[in-house]
Amino acid sequence: MSDPHIEELLDFLRFKSVSTDPARADEVKSCADWLCRKFLSLGLTAEIHPTARHPVVTARNEHRPGRRTVLIYGHYDVQPEDPVEEWTRPPFEPEIVDGRIYARGATDNKGQIFAHIVGVEQTLAEAGELPVNLTFLIEGEEEIGSPNLAPFLEEHRDLLTCDVIAVSDTGMVAPGVPTMTYGTRGVAGMEVTVDGPSSDLHSGIFGGAVANPIAALSRLLTSLHDGDGRVAVEGFYDEVAPLRDWEREEWAALPLTEADWLRNTGAPALFGEAGYSTVERVWARPTLEFNGIGGGFQGVGTKTVLPRRAFAKITCRLVPDQKADAVLDLVERHLRQQCPAGVTMTIERGHAGAAYLMDPREGFGIAAQQSLEKTFGRKAVLTREGGTLPILESFREILGVDTLLLGLALPDCHAHAPDENFPVENVLAGIRLNRALLAEFAAD
Repeated sequence: MSDPHIEELLDFLRFKSVSTDPARADEVKSCADWLCRKFLSLGLTAEIHPTARHPVVTARNEHRPGRRTVLIYGHYDVQPEDPVEEWTRPPFEPEIVDGRIYARGATDNKGQIFAHIVGVEQTLAEAGELPVNLTFLIEGEEEIGSPNLAPFLEEHRDLLTCDVIAVSDTGMVAPGVPTMTYGTRGVAGMEVTVDGPSSDLHSGIFGGAVANPIAALSRLLTSLHDGDGRVAVEGFYDEVAPLRDWEREEWAALPLTEADWLRNTGAPALFGEAGYSTVERVWARPTLEFNGIGGGFQGVGTKTVLPRRAFAKITCRLVPDQKADAVLDLVERHLRQQCPAGVTMTIERGHAGAAYLMDPREGFGIAAQQSLEKTFGRKAVLTREGGTLPILESFREILGVDTLLLGLALPDCHAHAPDENFPVENVLAGIRLNRALLAEFAAD
């Protein structure tokens, strides 16, 4: 690929900036250094801000009175590459195949944020200045829940003051379909551990005499849903904000079919809460999912043990009006009520992030949709997102502004999975989007 911007993106993707792995802290820092040098090369003021774990990178042009101020947020950290054996090419050796860039972080979020950086670079090269006051805020901890970003916002509130925030870390409903996301689900996690005997036991000698932690855990997990996939925890749905009529109408007209969901997931059939379409379940209904489970012998063949311990990792995706602590309280109460005799249970809570919702039919939301239409040549569609961007509610609470989610990822981008990829075409579209967006904000 001869395009120098694409070559730079490939360099960006070579950093193994896995924020969850302490052994890769130096790689994360090197990636932040690379970003800072890139911003400085554009003539922007740039700075690396240490945090308790991984640094934040900021960059800005000269801010002048009388102009709107726009903050563009992204993250340079990436998910772990596991399972490595399922990648068809090395995850940190980016390769372009059939017009797509394959690498960990290609979509989430290096490709998307880099498109915005190049859009600014092109505008500066052609016009000598930007039409707005601009601040970039790119963190290195999004994939671990942004634990240090809210304190950073509080500490640097004056530096980050803005009229609106733009983020490209979400998706498009289909190739070529401009998509504005105006809401995301929240998340709340926990790990449940069930202990039985003080050590693994011979299942022939002791089987039938003591409770099996795997069996006990299995019964606990099964109790969390009914047969139709609805969460069976008392009170789980009490605070769920209902879908609005215009949303159901908008989503029903989207170019997304059941066949698309099956193709993108590889699942044999779709399944979920009755009374809602697939997009409604994914974007606007809460869930309780099992993310991992373990216990007992995991090797080849048979080892007849009665294990001492079993565990499961659980996350709930939350929707507007649900609160993470309250939902985890309900789930924990349910598990403790259902815990069978003969075992003990411990629950450790994990990271949490609030759901986000704004009104896309007014103010900057309209300007964003006009920018998308100019970029892609067709009317933008309005969606929510099933995933979680924990910092969005912090942006609103601390900086007092809404965030516009202008995604460039495709449904088959494999974010967080092997063979993550991002189309070169979408990189180029992101560059055009950035230029249209800043111009629209200046003129609006």
